[in-house]
Amino acid sequence: MAEQFVSNSEEETEALGRRLGEILDQSTVVAFTGDLGAGKTAFTRGLAKGLDIPDRVTSPTFTIVNEYEGGRLPLFHFDMYRLSSADELFDIGWEDYLARGGVCAVEWSENVREALDRHTIWVEIRRGESQDQRVIQIKGVDL
Repeated sequence: MAEQFVSNSEEETEALGRRLGEILDQSTVVAFTGDLGAGKTAFTRGLAKGLDIPDRVTSPTFTIVNEYEGGRLPLFHFDMYRLSSADELFDIGWEDYLARGGVCAVEWSENVREALDRHTIWVEIRRGESQDQRVIQIKGVDL
């Protein structure tokens, strides 16, 4: 069950993220793969809007995780770029975040793939034919 979408702008990528955010339940993991600058954070901004989170979402590159409250569900936005194994994920309290019942959005999920369970929603974002175009494949949920 995989769906593929084509986005022609950052706004369209955010809108797709918002659609996903609107249907998510608590304790959901959304795992992203895609090159640097592919649109993972833009998608996550939309995800936050779909969860009714009023805060501005930014990349957690230097903090590993940003927490956003105040919406329908909390959002925990992880950047695993600097982690080298799933063991490090557990060292930062992954299980505690899962237990808090929010949505965990995980950028660079390929670095911790073995820690993610079979219920994970996978979002692959790749560059398309033009500068702004993105091809986005979503597995694990129907939009």
